[in-house]
Amino acid sequence: MLSRINTIAFNGLEVLNVDLQIQISAGLPAFTIVGLPDKAVAESKERVRAALNSLGLSLPAKRITVNLSPADLLKEGSHFDLPIALGLLVNMGIIPTEEVSRYIVLGELGLDSSIISVNGVLPVALKANQQNLGLICPAAQGSEAAWSGIKDIVAAQNLLELINHFKGQQLIPYPKAEKAEAKLSMLDLKDVKGQESAKKALEVAAAGGHNMLMIGPPGSGKSMLAQRLITILPPLSAEEALETSMIHSIAGELQDGKISFERPFRDPHHSASTPALVGGGRKARPGEISLAHNGVLFLDELPEFNRPTLEALRQPLENGSISISRVNAHTIYPAKFQLIAAMNPCRCGHLGNPTLACSRAPLCAEEYQNKISGPLLDRIDISIEVPAVNPWDLANAKEGESSAEVLKRVIKAREIQKQRFIKFGAKEKHTNSELKGELLEKICQTEDDAKQLLITFSEKNQLSARAYHRTLRLARTIADLQNCEKILKLHIAEALSYRRIRPLKRN
Repeated sequence: MLSRINTIAFNGLEVLNVDLQIQISAGLPAFTIVGLPDKAVAESKERVRAALNSLGLSLPAKRITVNLSPADLLKEGSHFDLPIALGLLVNMGIIPTEEVSRYIVLGELGLDSSIISVNGVLPVALKANQQNLGLICPAAQGSEAAWSGIKDIVAAQNLLELINHFKGQQLIPYPKAEKAEAKLSMLDLKDVKGQESAKKALEVAAAGGHNMLMIGPPGSGKSMLAQRLITILPPLSAEEALETSMIHSIAGELQDGKISFERPFRDPHHSASTPALVGGGRKARPGEISLAHNGVLFLDELPEFNRPTLEALRQPLENGSISISRVNAHTIYPAKFQLIAAMNPCRCGHLGNPTLACSRAPLCAEEYQNKISGPLLDRIDISIEVPAVNPWDLANAKEGESSAEVLKRVIKAREIQKQRFIKFGAKEKHTNSELKGELLEKICQTEDDAKQLLITFSEKNQLSARAYHRTLRLARTIADLQNCEKILKLHIAEALSYRRIRPLKRN
């Protein structure tokens, strides 16, 4: 007898159909899995055997062959346990074939027949919904699957529940889609004392989705500012939340199957390798830049990162995606993130302070800042200095604006951008940082004196074409925050003041 179960394999975010076939035939007792399985799949037979034994079911003393079709596609992961177990139960006549043929199945089995969580349930649920199929998955991830809108989900805690459900002896209820609690709800921009110019720059970055670099001595508040950027960014839309959650599901980052509408904030340590940051490795997994999709990637101590690792950011900063090529895999992950970076002005961190500065200044600062390449700096729209706040100002500083107040202005500016994109037929774009080509020229209309200022500055400081256009985008955001239809000279001037920190020169 031959039984067939619908299951899947992954190639990055792509969900590929796998036809799992099980045949029990006469011959010496054996349990063989074919179809290019990896080690985790090959070990499934022992987990399945133990799970069935825990229910008092023994495998037939015959030859059992499991084929994962297509046979030339590499099968990875423990999610094949449950499909194999269901296929055997169908073959043994315990579950009717027609009951499971209309489902996609995935899940790992414990030795006690419990169904354990696996990665990638959300994209699989979306795939099942497209194909008008149901989904059988672990109970812990039923909430995750429910966000796909699929009508038929069987989220079971163990094999016995599944058997009773399909035999009509028990009804497994449809799972409820749940939201995750906000992680950064306790943070507020008013916690930062002083640094008014830095707060203004942060607001501009939030309104237009611009990349930002903060340079200042230790303890000046760079990390505090970066962490509070999330609190002045609008929440994810339903579409953005699904996009982001699909990546987190593949990476096993979704907690309890709950989806968050808070923008992701990723802050990897500077010892992170290139595959950890941009993605890759043996299984071409998503990296930090993809996990920060539609959110913020914060790189503290920027020059301490490995130089090739930082240079790998250049392509995704422009394209909003990362292409990972390996011998056995070519995978594209979305990576539309907002880069926020922080660094000290020199290795000791006290450049310009006569009592603390090192004796090697400015050579020390030159060597330290030159670790960041020109092409990478060219992709950063806002570069600002964050000076130290003296104790007197710290003790007597008035409480600044709260994140809620700033968020209102950011949302208003983003709504202006959204309506403008709709007007010009670019609904897929969301912020000014995405402006390119003809759309950039149409939207960034400037007054004559403003254009002349930008041209004069660009010629004098040898700005690249990329830097010229990024300055225009930045000025457009500043104008949107002030509800100005055209870009004025003062908007260009403010954008140029944010543009970049000039390199230090030796005396």
